[in-house]
Amino acid sequence: MRSAVLVIGGIVVALFGLLFTLQGFGAVQGSPMSNTTTWSVLGPVIALIGLAVAFYGWRSSR
Repeated sequence: MRSAVLVIGGIVVALFGLLFTLQGFGAVQGSPMSNTTTWSVLGPVIALIGLAVAFYGWRSSR
């Protein structure tokens, strides 16, 4: 049960990181985060952390 929560939570965090990245590069408009270098850098970092958490949860379930 705990590993499923980690996998799902990690995927959600990774998707938010992807959204932040797209906003930072200006692909998604309509936000104060659009065209901002900060989110262009932080977005991929957040996405990688989310993927690492999901991978850890997936590995611990096996």
